[in-house]
Amino acid sequence: MTKRDYYEILGVPRNASQEEIKKAYRRLALQYHPDRNPGNKEAEEKFKEISEAYDVLSDPQKRAAYDAYGHAAFDPRARAYAGQGAGSAGWQTTFHDPFELFREVFGGDFGDVFSSFFGERMTVETEEIEGEDIVREVEISLEEAVNGCEKEITYERLGFCSNCKGTGAEPGSKYRACPTCNGHGQIRRSVGGFITVAQTCPRCRGEGKTLEKPCRICHGEGRRPEVTTIRMRIPAGVDDGTRLRSRHNGNAGIRGGPAGDLYVIVRVKPHEIFHRQDDDLILELPISFVQAALGAEIEVPTLEGKTKIRIPAGTQPGTVFRIRGAGVLNMRTQTRGDLLVKVNVEVPTHLTTAQKNKLLEFAALCDEKNTPGIRSFWERVRKLFK
Repeated sequence: MTKRDYYEILGVPRNASQEEIKKAYRRLALQYHPDRNPGNKEAEEKFKEISEAYDVLSDPQKRAAYDAYGHAAFDPRARAYAGQGAGSAGWQTTFHDPFELFREVFGGDFGDVFSSFFGERMTVETEEIEGEDIVREVEISLEEAVNGCEKEITYERLGFCSNCKGTGAEPGSKYRACPTCNGHGQIRRSVGGFITVAQTCPRCRGEGKTLEKPCRICHGEGRRPEVTTIRMRIPAGVDDGTRLRSRHNGNAGIRGGPAGDLYVIVRVKPHEIFHRQDDDLILELPISFVQAALGAEIEVPTLEGKTKIRIPAGTQPGTVFRIRGAGVLNMRTQTRGDLLVKVNVEVPTHLTTAQKNKLLEFAALCDEKNTPGIRSFWERVRKLFK
């Protein structure tokens, strides 16, 4: 099975800071920890997957290796990184135990960590959990990518329940200590008479409290599916695959927590005439044999309109002419690229008898001076096969 991208697993962009990576891990690790999802194998696998992704992306050396080589960087069979075998000083190929990693990030003893989240010290009313991020795509034209634009983006998300305001409780009702675990969030039982085992309370799922009356609209979830529309500014110079963030337009948080973010991936539609190369635009312009031979002033399309370029006499196929500043704005430097016009000489087809005769007359008048490229080629051939 193909492993998922570590950045995708944590829901962060590839240029995310260490703080953003840690923040994403903390939120997801709490959401999928096995103690919050007893018996849920899928949540357990997600927890391990999240921990593995964080283990790599939180380590600058491992992250650099992953950015360069992907998952192959940690494959024992992969060849050398900077001339070294996988597992040498280039990076370590072993991963932390996911529970050990959890303890390192949250600090303290494992039991203490969870008692603070699920035991006596936790109050459900104040445990605000940030909502999940959402990723969507938007398609724009090359003209819109070059000049910038605004787009309406309609998508589904989890919004705050209007009835309970995100608390999950029916208005007027309260939280009470869980009658099964007496508010501890855990049930302890004796094994063999001298060993005590603690397990997450199945009734309150480790929260220590239950609702007297769950919200009749969202059934205690605090969130409801909704369709929303936002207007997003697409800056000039975006390229295909650019990821833009709209803060707090993701899923609503749990129990009044802040909403996650909306990430919009830009997809630029192919253009019929131009194609992009970094900050430059490329245009392949067909010209006639006569224009190439005699020279001409030719009208050229650009994204801003039309302009003219001078084709010198004797221009060869593939010659590139540069129109400065007619390319794409660089988002970082705020400088514009160029329009590169590559001329393709079109050979006449479907000639009439009169046209053929004229060409034969023209050919008879030509010598090697008129075709230096052909002469140079055959001189090299003769030297090669002497």
